[in-house]
Amino acid sequence: MASTPETEALVRYLVTSLVDAPDAVTIETKEEEESLTFEITLDPADVGKVIGRQGRIIKSIRTLARAAGSTASRQVEVEILG
Repeated sequence: MASTPETEALVRYLVTSLVDAPDAVTIETKEEEESLTFEITLDPADVGKVIGRQGRIIKSIRTLARAAGSTASRQVEVEILG
């Protein structure tokens, strides 16, 4: 879909802006018929910074990714693998 690169770029920008080791961030894209999942792998010391207190930061990242991916009428998910 056309919005995949833009959505991935948005997620990458948001995550790398938050962490101390932006070079350690990798994002793998899993595509299915109706959904698109971004699996984020990052330095274990930075996981808490991306999740935030009570998960507020990751919830915000997921909301922005879903909004950016909604133009392609696909469900977008963001997962942190560690």
